[in-house]
Amino acid sequence: MKLTSLALVTGALMTFGVNAADAPKQLNLGILGGQNATQQIGDNQCVKSFFDKELNVDTQMRNASDYSGVIQGLLGGKIDMVLSMSPASFASVYLQDPKAVDIVGIVVDDKDQSRGYHSVVVVKADSPYKKLEDLKGKAFGMADPDSTSGFLMPNQAFKKEFGGSVDDKYNNFFSSVTFSGGHEQDILGVLNDQFAGAVTWTSLVGDRSTGYTSGAFTRMMRMDQPDLMNKIRIIWQSPLIPNGPVLVSNKLPAEFKAKVVAAIKKLDKEDHACFVKAVGGEQHIGEATLADYQNVIDMKRDLMKGSRG
Repeated sequence: MKLTSLALVTGALMTFGVNAADAPKQLNLGILGGQNATQQIGDNQCVKSFFDKELNVDTQMRNASDYSGVIQGLLGGKIDMVLSMSPASFASVYLQDPKAVDIVGIVVDDKDQSRGYHSVVVVKADSPYKKLEDLKGKAFGMADPDSTSGFLMPNQAFKKEFGGSVDDKYNNFFSSVTFSGGHEQDILGVLNDQFAGAVTWTSLVGDRSTGYTSGAFTRMMRMDQPDLMNKIRIIWQSPLIPNGPVLVSNKLPAEFKAKVVAAIKKLDKEDHACFVKAVGGEQHIGEATLADYQNVIDMKRDLMKGSRG
């Protein structure tokens, strides 16, 4: 959901005076799929403007239709930075190439300094479903196989609760389990009666009526669903998931990469409103290391082993 950091990083590097011959002329900002593409590109226009000026580059927004597109872009050197990556997608990159990217930081809530969010199951507010068990025999929506909150965390919980796996609809607890393609699609699937329940992500911090401080609800309310929170109800929430990392590609020239990192941090501080818009929440960059994501990496590794086995 937050690929803007790559673009930011690239821009910063140019500002610091990389030799014209060595400095890339283009910076590729990765933007995760699963939300309205037009809105996401609009939310990142200010990032492009900042990096273009700061690093003397042409920042290209690489808005993938799914999470895999950003993963492959980072692995293949086609994406230079991501402002807020899905933790599970970062784990996929790391497990395939531990040296592909560097962690610039983690996004941290401006209000309470929390460093995580939750996967939640939503149903229509006027439905009879009050708890997960009430969805037995019903159609269920997942977001994307590389989403932490949209698959990895609920998958682990459902396997423990109901047995089986997504392939057998968790011992046929659900009548169907469908990957909708993203968080917005999951919510719309519930509103349109495609799914009885579906997963999405939210901070669960702040005012519920405004969609909380960050997550899919507040993005949709800004777009075209101002009354969303009156239409849905949360019936399940996961343990805390670490917020997404800000990433920069190690395929960039070292001096330029350092400038991109500096530019990303400068964007956060000097045009914080733009940063907030790009990452989809009232958040800033905090310190982070690989250890912050080790549990997610371990879960992803186990899932990959299971799919091969």
